[in-house]
Amino acid sequence: MSNVDRRTHRRVPLQVQGFLLGNSHEVEAVTLDLSIGGARFDCDLEVYPGKVIRVRLVIPGAVEPVSIEAARVQWVEEDTFGVSFQNVRPAELDELEQLIDEYEEAEGTGHA
Repeated sequence: MSNVDRRTHRRVPLQVQGFLLGNSHEVEAVTLDLSIGGARFDCDLEVYPGKVIRVRLVIPGAVEPVSIEAARVQWVEEDTFGVSFQNVRPAELDELEQLIDEYEEAEGTGHA
């Protein structure tokens, strides 16, 4: 079963600036795609499948970054890797859902 087959959340090709903490230091990253359940990042942080990192996403227009305390690395390929978000707070889920909805409306692919 592929990663795509296992996904249960809408995923959009959305680039969002982020900061990842995984090896005692925070590095800048950018999402290549995003869902409320996870993301694909372009970043040179050294990670491996199973590693848990902290993610902060800078959402345009938001007062504070969306902070996800635990994101588990699912796969790694050169400088890109996919994570699944673990135990995300409801307020953070709402912000991610709103961002994805706004992207889909702007792209004309909304699921309304």
